[in-house]
Amino acid sequence: MNTALVCSGGLDSVSLAHILASKGNLARIVSFDYGQRHRKELEFARAAAERLSVNFHLVDLSRLGAALTGSALTDAIDVPDGHYAEETMRVTIVPNRNAIMLTIAFGIAAAKGDDTVAAAVHGGDHFIYPDCRPEFTDAFAAMQRAALDGYAEIALHVPFVHRTKADIVREGARAETPFAETWSCYKGGDRHCGRCGTCVERREAFHLAGVDDPTSYEDPDYWRAAISAHGA
Repeated sequence: MNTALVCSGGLDSVSLAHILASKGNLARIVSFDYGQRHRKELEFARAAAERLSVNFHLVDLSRLGAALTGSALTDAIDVPDGHYAEETMRVTIVPNRNAIMLTIAFGIAAAKGDDTVAAAVHGGDHFIYPDCRPEFTDAFAAMQRAALDGYAEIALHVPFVHRTKADIVREGARAETPFAETWSCYKGGDRHCGRCGTCVERREAFHLAGVDDPTSYEDPDYWRAAISAHGA
């Protein structure tokens, strides 16, 4: 594969970057500034591209992101604390985010001669985010085959779509992913808050994977209470 990876700078996508690079399949990293409050994640995506010696494309969608109102990631809405599968986490949905990003990534891949676009969507995202589900990725891959018919043949690679975040941690560890050089927290502070859904998910994934978590959290123990309250 000659792969263009959609990479946020988070644990999942940076792990996939290292996994692809370890197999010699990573051609470029494509990241997006959509006005997210935690845009510091983009620094980690750029650092991954530099570390892996691949091309880095930062696409400015900040004006578009400003129109996708109603999300705690782009508006002045508090990011909720708690388990990542709680109903309250729906406020972190940015409508059509993955569809928009993948469409652009496929265009870049076609222009650059890549044969694959990869994304690190995973099974733990299915409850909250509709554009992380297999139904979406299957339909999107079919749509792109039609969109590029006769011009380019580009596959969609989503190796974790039926797997867990703990699986990603295990595979990322085998590929020597520097987990401390990834950013997950939706609040975008100086350190991971340890309380938002994505911090709780991150902390739990390391625990389930049996891998040491090098992340510095403001509240490193909250995840246990969040999981207990959710009944997980």
